[in-house]
Amino acid sequence: MNSQSKAQKKVYDVIFGYESRAGRWFDILLIVLIVISVSAVLLDSIASMHARYGELLYQFELMFTVLFTIEYVLRLYSTPDKRRYIFSFYGVVDLLSLLPTYIALFYPSAVYLIVVRIMRVLRVFRILKLMRYMGEANMLYAALLQARRKIFVFLFSVVTLIIIFGALMFIIEGGENGFDSIPESIYWAIVTITTVGYGDIAPQTPLGQFVAAIAMICGYAIIAVPTGIIGAELMQQVQDRGKIPKTQDSECTSCKATGHDLDARHCKYCGNLIQQK
Repeated sequence: MNSQSKAQKKVYDVIFGYESRAGRWFDILLIVLIVISVSAVLLDSIASMHARYGELLYQFELMFTVLFTIEYVLRLYSTPDKRRYIFSFYGVVDLLSLLPTYIALFYPSAVYLIVVRIMRVLRVFRILKLMRYMGEANMLYAALLQARRKIFVFLFSVVTLIIIFGALMFIIEGGENGFDSIPESIYWAIVTITTVGYGDIAPQTPLGQFVAAIAMICGYAIIAVPTGIIGAELMQQVQDRGKIPKTQDSECTSCKATGHDLDARHCKYCGNLIQQK
């Protein structure tokens, strides 16, 4: 911060700060603009709204993009560690929220990607001082991280099962019943095992229907697996967080032994006084 000018410090306190009144009002105004901007994009996707107010909504979006671009430039200008901000979570989201409008100059449909801008509303956690709830989010993240190998093995097994079912259905049903290729049969297997069941492709032969029934049953069985894996890891995280040490790390003044009971005042090995820490 010492390398910042006074102007940079003032801008930094308003844009990045939230303890000051100006910082809180800036964040609130920013969130309101983000919500209005995303709402405009959602309305523009409705054909009747686009026909009547498309040009107006487009002008609004250009205005919002200019404002958010100025804000992004000010963030870069005021932050003492520009690289850290650019590659931070909020920095990446801030940049991604700007790009769709500029990309839409060449690919008009890209303008609807502006909905990613809603992720910037996560700054409301700072304003409402809800960061204490991030502990629970970190616990969930830690549980997912601990379960990543189990989840990988589970997903690999599911993919293998889906490929087998897809190949079987291609062999049994064939193109005459809508299973024109193995990839299309794999698509059917994914839809069936995940219990979505679009019904756009369905087996017609008794053998194919029998295989489909097995796939459906497997689908219901598979649903419980990730829930059990993540639930077990989450419970472990809760238990680890709530653990109370059963022994103290205080050291005996005579034999230097440790691992005594929490309420112990004398060493259980030699009887001398324990050096309390």
